Amino acid sequence: MSSETSPQSTDRKPRVAVVFGGRSSEHAISVVTAGAVLRAIDRTKYEVLPIGITTDGRWALTADDPERMAITGRTLPSVDDLTESAEGGVLLPVTPASREVVYTEPGAVPKALGEVDVVFPVLHGPYGEDGTLQGLLELAGIPYVGAGVLASAVGQDKEYMKRVFISFGLPVGPYEVIRPREWETDPAAARKKIVDFAGEHGWPLFVKPARAGSSMGITKVDDLSGLDEAIAEARRHDPKILVESLLRGREIECGVLEFADGPRASVPAEIPPVSAHDFYDFEAKYIDSASGIVPAPLSDDETRRVQELAVEAFEAASCEGLVRADFFLTEDGEFVINEINTMPGFTPISMYPRMWQESGVAYPELVDLLLQAALRRSTGLR
Repeated sequence: MSSETSPQSTDRKPRVAVVFGGRSSEHAISVVTAGAVLRAIDRTKYEVLPIGITTDGRWALTADDPERMAITGRTLPSVDDLTESAEGGVLLPVTPASREVVYTEPGAVPKALGEVDVVFPVLHGPYGEDGTLQGLLELAGIPYVGAGVLASAVGQDKEYMKRVFISFGLPVGPYEVIRPREWETDPAAARKKIVDFAGEHGWPLFVKPARAGSSMGITKVDDLSGLDEAIAEARRHDPKILVESLLRGREIECGVLEFADGPRASVPAEIPPVSAHDFYDFEAKYIDSASGIVPAPLSDDETRRVQELAVEAFEAASCEGLVRADFFLTEDGEFVINEINTMPGFTPISMYPRMWQESGVAYPELVDLLLQAALRRSTGLR
């Protein structure tokens, strides 16, 4: 049954596979996001199949238990704690002729779990948000929520994201990229590139992995003495790193959501300075529950401008479904786009659902709109 030509069965509710966890350093946040999504899916409209990916890459059946997917105190959840078997694995179809999902365990007869009509991938970071999972689903002919292969890859790699934005005339701040081969062949020259960048644009700098999210591996570097440690921390997450200059101004975010008539922008939000943190890092976002201001206290013209830029960024990267676009409103009144997230966090304190809540789209409706958008699309070229 090809996803491009076959209508969805009408004798049952659409079955949604919520895929979460994964091999990236954002594994735990993906689990938290999955818990919120599972809690919000309307079970009168959809059947749900939770599938967790362990940190070593095993696809596993997991408990449909959102309460066990939350952050408890400072303890982060894991797929390994939710799996129904330590050895069993879930197999997706390898051909568009079938959407049958199969569960296998060593020494047991494979068990058919039924067809999947749409996948809601809530993976963050490499091996899930970066186009790899999207490519697998395209090969299997299964529709899915969110950006396709190209947009997912562009949205994950901050270097090429910025190159795309520049080519479309979007405002981007100064940055430098150090690729893995540069460190391997001449680390002194690679380090000098960063020092020269600081000489041109000034301290402090932000040193970050080029292909990570949730503020993982990012260090604010105030002077030369902290540079080597920051480089090591960034490279612990990604062998390619990005260096950005400090843009003085306000941090503004805006959500984009795909409706039947095209993408629209939410009311924007502002991330205020967090006194206990140098910047809006992982602990500020997820552990200490730093909250943004929704809607952002902007003028009508500023609100309109950032919404326009958010939709332009969505279109420039060929996104689908959803995007959270992050900006700086500089001291001279100009918006500069920092990055987009093609699968932003859906945790209870995440900014993307909060912005849409304030825009009149409640969380369960937001999840439903994303599923409906995915079900309208075919896989393959579109």
